[in-house]
Formats: sequence, structure tokens, C-alpha cells
Amino acid sequence: MNQKINKINKKLRKKLDKERYEHTLGVMYTASALAMCHNADIEQALLAGLLHDCAKCIPNDKKIKLCRRNRLEISDVELKNPSLLHAKLGALMAKKKYHVEDYEVLCAIESHTTGKPAMTLLEKIIYIADYIEPGRDELPNMAEVRKLAFRDIDECLRRMLKDSLAYLKSRNLPIDKMTEKTYYYYKKC
Repeated sequence: MNQKINKINKKLRKKLDKERYEHTLGVMYTASALAMCHNADIEQALLAGLLHDCAKCIPNDKKIKLCRRNRLEISDVELKNPSLLHAKLGALMAKKKYHVEDYEVLCAIESHTTGKPAMTLLEKIIYIADYIEPGRDELPNMAEVRKLAFRDIDECLRRMLKDSLAYLKSRNLPIDKMTEKTYYYYKKC
């Protein structure tokens, strides 16, 4: 790892709880493996994977306040489930607190929870790595999704989105509109 990533890693270790930090390392290493497999920039994948949850451990009420203070839009679903705000707030923190200037990295952090239509390869990698990293609890179809991630990244993305929406609907949980838009976009592709 380069010096910048090592420096951020040391800072982040102090900010995240043990479980979140271990998850973060899992995402970072999974993202780098996916980047190698799909000919993406490994350093970008490492950096985005490392910082994807940098705002996750901020209390929900503070997430809302920080988003409002920084004029970040908050949807109705995000207001009901402020945990979702960690992605857009994380992109802001990556830029301001960790001095990340790479637009692609910031976008990958911002879209890693809901996805978005027409994602870049890096955005897909971070979205998928967050879902399949080795420490993640086994979800339905996880073994198949993990194999797909290294064979066909777009098919993997479709499968994950379909499974995520089915899970949320089965639990009668609110669904972010961006997740639905992302699913229908990739379903058509």
C-alpha cells in the first residue's frame, strides 16, 4: 500500500469500532481483488474501499445535522433510516477530512449503499465488495454472487440488486428510490 493509504488507515482505525474496521479492511482487500480481476485501478479500489464507511460510526442524529449543515440532500427514506446517509456523508468526509481529490473514488463512496444507474467500474467494484467481503454475514445466494463478482460484474450487480430488493420487500422495509432506479437500469441492460 502506498503512504497515503497507510496514513488514512491509521487515522481511520481510531475512528471506527472494531467490527466496522474489520469490515472496512475486508472491503478494501476485496475491492483490490476485483480491480485486479476486471482491469480497474487497484489504488483507487483500495482507497475507496478503505474510506467507504468512514462516516458509518457517526450517530444518526449527527449524520442528519452534518448533512443539513453541508447542504446534502436527505430523502424521506434517508430521514427514516439515517444510516443510509453515511455514504454521501462519507464522500464529503473523504474529501474534507482525508483530502481525497479523486472524483471517481468520491463517487464510489457516495453510491456504495444504493448504487446508481450507469455506474463506473470502480463504483460497481465498491458496491459489490461491500456486499461480498469475507467477513460479511452469509446472505441468500452469497456463494453464487461471490463467484459472479469475478466472472461477470454486471450480472453480479443485477443479482445483488434483485436479491436486496426482495429482502427489503419481504421485511416490509423502506426502499430507497435510487436502489429501485439502479435495479431497473441494470435489469434492462
